[in-house]
Amino acid sequence: MKRRDFLNGLMVGAAALGTSAALRPMRSLAQDAAVKTSPAPRRLSVGYRTIDIKGRSARVFGLVQPDGTSGLALDAGTEFDVALSSSIDEPTLIHWHGLTPPWAADGVPDNPAALLRPSETRRYTFPVGAGGTHWMHAHTLQEQNLLAAPLIVRTADDLKRDEQEVVVLLHDFSFLPAEELLGKLKRNAAPGAMPMDHGAMRGMGGMQHMMSGNDMAGMAMPGVAAMDLNDIDYDAYLANDRTLDDPEVVKVEKGGRVRLRIINGATATAFTIDIGGLSGELIAVDGQGIEHIVGTSFPVAMGQRLDIRVSLPREGGAFPILALREGAVDRTGIVLATAGADVRRIPAAGDAKGPVLGLDLEQRLRPIGPFASRAAGRRFELSLTGDMAAYTWGIDGADGLVVKRGERIEVTIGNASMMAHPMHLHGHHFQVVAINGTPIAGAVRDTVLLPPMASVVLAFDADNPGRWPLHCHHLYHMATGMMAYVTYDGIG
Repeated sequence: MKRRDFLNGLMVGAAALGTSAALRPMRSLAQDAAVKTSPAPRRLSVGYRTIDIKGRSARVFGLVQPDGTSGLALDAGTEFDVALSSSIDEPTLIHWHGLTPPWAADGVPDNPAALLRPSETRRYTFPVGAGGTHWMHAHTLQEQNLLAAPLIVRTADDLKRDEQEVVVLLHDFSFLPAEELLGKLKRNAAPGAMPMDHGAMRGMGGMQHMMSGNDMAGMAMPGVAAMDLNDIDYDAYLANDRTLDDPEVVKVEKGGRVRLRIINGATATAFTIDIGGLSGELIAVDGQGIEHIVGTSFPVAMGQRLDIRVSLPREGGAFPILALREGAVDRTGIVLATAGADVRRIPAAGDAKGPVLGLDLEQRLRPIGPFASRAAGRRFELSLTGDMAAYTWGIDGADGLVVKRGERIEVTIGNASMMAHPMHLHGHHFQVVAINGTPIAGAVRDTVLLPPMASVVLAFDADNPGRWPLHCHHLYHMATGMMAYVTYDGIG
């Protein structure tokens, strides 16, 4: 497998689309005139950098501003006006995960924009939208080599609050190239395993909600592999590019409040965030406000984000914020520390395995801004499938995902495989309106986890024309077939 072949062929879709729109996102003449008189764009560059991983140097990608700052922080309600350039020696493209740009600016190779060439600069202009914790990343295998960065949109209220903001980008890291990791997955696929869309798996959609995540992890059937939590054992798990051998220590105030903006940018690893003995409230998911939930641990799948507000004790101290790897003892994280606090070493392996992610929290989430109630104009049913013998993944029922502008759309997704899949829809936010057949007024978000044998119903308004990816945010599941497109009538 050759790197160039993957970069040029990965996630392109069934047919190549025109690329003229890639030069300029869809805008009105009035909007074009406004852009011409606007200040200079923010500059963002794809480049190389070197980080230390367990005493070894690693060359990785970076996505930085001219002053070296990783990622972007923007104000809600303003224009996203960014000049993206590349100083690496291979093609790339960046997806603005959590924003809803016009289709031409979405950042999926050849859908419709061409890959950004070495030394090329491309300008993106569109409304940034409301506030939220978002991120940006390559929509190629380059994502595995840390081509990702935070994309924070702050509201006026955010800036007024008496609280410190701490952004944490989680990742999984391997010294092996992504192509080699994928090759090993395909070579090591379970021999003789039954394809997960086999008839024996059908009719089990109600099983998941009767079992805990740990029950599912140990479940096996004749001829069927048990639930597989982790395809890859990585060399390291990172929080802001660092392991717990040398974690980032963030200085905080005694008795203060901290807003943790946590982004799971890992390619194939889910985590549970453990805030230890601190008092915490989950206040947003995927950049969208929710009715606050008090707790000390919160699950986060690949592509998802959590905003957690924590209160620090008046006596101060050092407070680890840990990300526990699902079904394993590995962990990473940062440390919040007040002045003079004793910061002690934290082992990178815990005493117990991290929790298996399920839908318990998802069932409790309630949005601050739910969608207006209206009847669905069109409904679709999809089934997530997998063949572990060949390490291929897919979405049954995806061929007819055609919508009309202005419609309310409902998509039922069932997971007939034995792995969990965080499903992400580009260009829109959706509301979770049912879980395992039970209607709920769930969270508004852009990425939802589908554990094995579970089902969810997503509702969204077709208000952003294009051909939008709907895919698993496990990089290697997406790269081997678990990607569909929501296509507006008349496009493509």
